Amino acid sequence: MSEKYTVKVHKIDEWKWRIPREGKMRTEGLVYTDEKMMKDIQKDQSLLQVANVASLPGIVGQSMAMPDIHWGYGFPIGGVAAFDMDSGIVSPGGVGYDIN
Repeated sequence: MSEKYTVKVHKIDEWKWRIPREGKMRTEGLVYTDEKMMKDIQKDQSLLQVANVASLPGIVGQSMAMPDIHWGYGFPIGGVAAFDMDSGIVSPGGVGYDIN
């Protein structure tokens, strides 16, 4: 996908980028990558997926993404999130559907 999606990201340091809490987001996003890789990451919908995961019920802490982040099914590939056992969700999108 070559279309560029705009999700606000703010550089924290050499390896961390923050997606500020907006709209229905319950927490902020945190992406671990460098500036060069961030330019490639911004070419797909993976940062939007980080923000979408931050909007899910019961999320605990930040919606995070590791340096290998790329567009996935629901969660971005390389995405990490924790959810409260009582008020949160269980999503196969967080681990993928291709595992038998």
